[in-house]
Amino acid sequence: MTVVVPHTLREALVCSSANPDAQIIQGGTDLMVEINFNHRKPTDVIALRRVEEIRGYSFSTDRSNVIVGSGMPYQKMEHGEIAELLPALAQAARTVGSPQIRAAGSIGGNLGTCSPAGDALPVLSALDAVVNLRTETSSRDVVIHDFMLGVKRNARQPGELIISVTLPIINGWQGYSKVGVRNAMVISVASCCLVVDRSLGSIKVALGAVGPTIIRCRETEQWLANQVDLRTISSISTNLLKEFGDRIANESKPIDDHRSTAAYRRHAVATLSRRLLLRANTK
Repeated sequence: MTVVVPHTLREALVCSSANPDAQIIQGGTDLMVEINFNHRKPTDVIALRRVEEIRGYSFSTDRSNVIVGSGMPYQKMEHGEIAELLPALAQAARTVGSPQIRAAGSIGGNLGTCSPAGDALPVLSALDAVVNLRTETSSRDVVIHDFMLGVKRNARQPGELIISVTLPIINGWQGYSKVGVRNAMVISVASCCLVVDRSLGSIKVALGAVGPTIIRCRETEQWLANQVDLRTISSISTNLLKEFGDRIANESKPIDDHRSTAAYRRHAVATLSRRLLLRANTK
């Protein structure tokens, strides 16, 4: 196995363009598990861990968006300014594995693996994130909903690197929650991110681990927006809350597997979404 360790973004792009079929690795928290179980056998690897240019965050010119580097460790998202601007992302980051995993894992790795159980992905979906891709000679931006194609499938082309994601700073409330077989260091059985934009009067709900990829509950979003004015609402009725959760469950597409049953996953996302909506309306 040949391993290349670039130290600059330019060097990484040159390496990726020269060997477009090479396996890209960031923290390795997903890939190394697959290699250890002989599910993946890469011959060439480009390791991005030392490319500092993608390990931080910045703002758009008008400061309406946060641009999060694909290599920024989850550990750095848990607290500070970025956690205040993107609280759902901070909440998701805190649920990722152990402290050692959070020090290595990143959004770029979640996007590259594109597992429906990836903790950051429901947040990116609910915030309508844009994935920023680049090669040595070109760049393109892909809306998150077009980037995630299926179970561990994404729209990244050979030779492209995931450089960053662009996320809006919203005026409202956002939260993330998940269910697992224990309280920590666990893959999601089901997860949910809910975002209420008070300025637009809109709600966005994204579900993880209950479909072949992340599910945006667009029918339920539109239904609730038609029922109440989300710009001013301060309380929600019990009946409306129940129907909201039921509709969320109906939009999920879970399966039975070794970690849970489809029935439990539907129950879980209904409960998680109701709890998040209650929190949104008490803030």
